[in-house]
Amino acid sequence: MADPWREQVSALADRFSERARETERLATLPAELVAEAKRLGVFTMAMPKGLGGLEVNPATLVEVVEELSRADASAGWCAAIGNATSFFAWLEPGVATELLSGARAISAAGSFSPIGRFTPAGAGSGLTGHWRFMSGCRHADWVFLGGHVLDGDEPRLVDGRPDWRLAVLAPNQVEIIDNWDVSGLCGTGSHDLAVRGVTVPDAHTTVPFFGPAPHDGPLWRFPFFTLASLLLVGHPLGVGRRALDEFTGLARTRTRANATTTIANEDDAQVALTAAEGDLQSARSFVFDALGAMWDAACRGDVPDDPARARFLLAAVQSMRAARNAVDTAYTFAGASAVYADHPLQRCFRDLHVAAQHVVFAPAAVKRYARTRFGIDVPAHLY
Repeated sequence: MADPWREQVSALADRFSERARETERLATLPAELVAEAKRLGVFTMAMPKGLGGLEVNPATLVEVVEELSRADASAGWCAAIGNATSFFAWLEPGVATELLSGARAISAAGSFSPIGRFTPAGAGSGLTGHWRFMSGCRHADWVFLGGHVLDGDEPRLVDGRPDWRLAVLAPNQVEIIDNWDVSGLCGTGSHDLAVRGVTVPDAHTTVPFFGPAPHDGPLWRFPFFTLASLLLVGHPLGVGRRALDEFTGLARTRTRANATTTIANEDDAQVALTAAEGDLQSARSFVFDALGAMWDAACRGDVPDDPARARFLLAAVQSMRAARNAVDTAYTFAGASAVYADHPLQRCFRDLHVAAQHVVFAPAAVKRYARTRFGIDVPAHLY
């Protein structure tokens, strides 16, 4: 049976694809497409229904980010990051409800890195800091920012570890520093943000990294960093898929200089496509298998255990590795035609290599998996 909501999202993806070059020139998503994405709840897929979100199952979330990323990597990336609205689940429900005031058509931007400095002041804190790579900040309705609460000049300790908090602020409390001039993901508008001594009530801060969300339901049994990885894992799968599809279409009709047959008939191209396709499809299956195991545990009322979360972390890293191989293969074998600005393959190449720098896909994630397998202690909040 057709899903009307998914059909509307697919239609939106087509519109993002048609306007991908415009998105790059704007260095942000077109305003009317953002408005439609907000109306459809694309940025609230992981926000609790009780707060006005869609709270879709994790597989659907990954598939939607994948589809939007196939259409335009910047659109898919902003969809993933815009679901920082899910962080409202770690605020007290009454506080979150009051802040949102029934608003459903929203998006968020955020950085949980503890770059900010909270200086205690009465029932709140003064927050100061400068955060980089704030994707989607131009159209964000809320901003989540991480930082340490200070005790003098050093972070205050709670249970032996720094008091690392996440604060929610309105856009008029932050300054956008217009400096997004990059090689890829140009349309995400990932500018720097600065906050200078803004007072944040204690109720508008939370410590999501070390404890469960106060909302009940299987999605909230995923620890914070597991959920953050979930938001992003569909992105490389979508970009990799677009690259291989573009190459397949191109190879059927293009010939190289002085060649008498199409690229599709070249033995090397056939072998390379087969390997890249096998890797990408295997990585995608791995993602959904690892995700399904965690979701089954969460639906039973359990928090997914460390091995299950480490395995999903590995699947996320593998999705990027396979997608990057797919993009590199497609770009290399497509020949000179792929270098033109109007060809999607060069965007796939640039966009994915920028996305690969995100901490979710970093080499440290692979080491965390290995340490888990070897029985070496890894702080549980890092999964």
